[in-house]
Amino acid sequence: MLFNSYEFIFLFLPLCLGGYFLCARLFSMEIAFAFLVLASLFYYAWWEPVYVLLILFSIGFNFGVGQLLSRDGPGRTRTVLVLGIAINLGLLGYFKYANFFVDNLNFAFGTDWEIGRIFLPLAISFFTFQQIAYLVDAWQGKTSEYNFLHYCLFVCFFPQLIAGPIVHHKEMLPQFMRSENLTPRLSNFAVGISIFAIGLFKKTVLADSLSGYVGPVFDSQAAAAEVDFFRAWGAALAYAFQLYFDFSGYSDMAIGAARMFGVRLPINFFSPLKSTSIIEAWRRWHMTLSRFLREYLYIALGGNRKGKVRRYINLFLTMLLGGLWHGAGWPFVIWGALHGTYLMINHGWRTLLDRLGLDLSGNRAYLLACWLLTFIAWVFSFVYFRAPTLEQGQHIVTAMLGLSGFEVPAGILVRAGALGDWATAIGVTAVHGGGSVLVGNYLWVLATAPIILLLPNVAQIFHRYDPVIYENDRIFAGNREAAVLSWDYRTGWAVAVSAAGVAGVMTLQQVSEFLYFQF
Repeated sequence: MLFNSYEFIFLFLPLCLGGYFLCARLFSMEIAFAFLVLASLFYYAWWEPVYVLLILFSIGFNFGVGQLLSRDGPGRTRTVLVLGIAINLGLLGYFKYANFFVDNLNFAFGTDWEIGRIFLPLAISFFTFQQIAYLVDAWQGKTSEYNFLHYCLFVCFFPQLIAGPIVHHKEMLPQFMRSENLTPRLSNFAVGISIFAIGLFKKTVLADSLSGYVGPVFDSQAAAAEVDFFRAWGAALAYAFQLYFDFSGYSDMAIGAARMFGVRLPINFFSPLKSTSIIEAWRRWHMTLSRFLREYLYIALGGNRKGKVRRYINLFLTMLLGGLWHGAGWPFVIWGALHGTYLMINHGWRTLLDRLGLDLSGNRAYLLACWLLTFIAWVFSFVYFRAPTLEQGQHIVTAMLGLSGFEVPAGILVRAGALGDWATAIGVTAVHGGGSVLVGNYLWVLATAPIILLLPNVAQIFHRYDPVIYENDRIFAGNREAAVLSWDYRTGWAVAVSAAGVAGVMTLQQVSEFLYFQF
């Protein structure tokens, strides 16, 4: 069941909210929690009922291990922690990487081993990482849970179950336990519905419209092999913006749905394409995944405690494994390696500036150049994130570098007049057909770019009403409040949000999965 579907918006969400608050009023908090867990499992089972057994096994196993790690006794050992993490990773590895591993073995050694096609259970990457974080926190004494129903709610709560954010136990359960969150509040509904409507608009109107210019280039091996400079950049920019609105829209809808229950989720998305460095971009993109990789992988590898060379190696390995987390394929490996390399260069550059005593943070020309370089590097890398095969990704990247020629539909060159004549003179090739598609591609990119680069995000727009949980991160210290477009209860905002929601509902006929569902 998708957030962007009639079933979710008009049936599941209202019935779930009504049932939850009714159970809390007529019976007890525990009955309300049980109802919400069952509703969340139904939501998960909508795709493939059999995989409910997998998530229930994962919940039961990790709750048991967490019990051992939370109590003083013979079971509270590093061995138990390592075993718990290993079994979690083993399940994830089997379902997500077994086919990839066998296929590569067969290619390398000329064998023909066959294990059958293993289908990836929905959300396994997210609920596995979430529970690994819980085990580590339990072992470190940061959290504990002795009530199985509460633990089920922590893992299963449907707004964050499928594609994050990856939450900590200590962030979520205390909110459910507050008595004021067991009764419906108009303020929570007003904020939650408004945020949900904005997210729905981002997904169905913006992201899904941009997707029409992505698939024809990325999904066809023949098209990828023949693409030129302008079509390659058009498709790459369209995908970068599609993914932005798709993931941002999902994050907003998750925040909005949770808020209707009186629950704030951790912030997971904070205008990453405004960043002036790759370091900053990763502090703003999929922020809870970045937090997990930093706290449970980068630091575990040694972080920056074992010298600069080891620090750079740890950065690279963290991003390489982060790429593999996103998908079992060589394009994801290349994408992770690129971002690992970007981060090493970025940290090296900052170190060099510090040694030279140069502070360019107030130089607007320098910051603009940094933003442009970061933006181009980001778009370039995400070609591999989207490409079905490494070969197709290489074709598109080659075209983006100008090595596959420059083609413009003849109709556009004719209408361009002297500019068209100049373009032809410097080597641009006129081709027949495709003019409307190319123009539409770039018009959509130009129309949506100001939304991404100039407008505040949902966390800023709703800052007066505490829409999200912030990490204690200085990057947001002076950047949480929006200078413009600050939401309140005035009629103008009600009309604008209603219009966004209506537009989102009217485009539901082009229902598509969120891009992060495949991870």
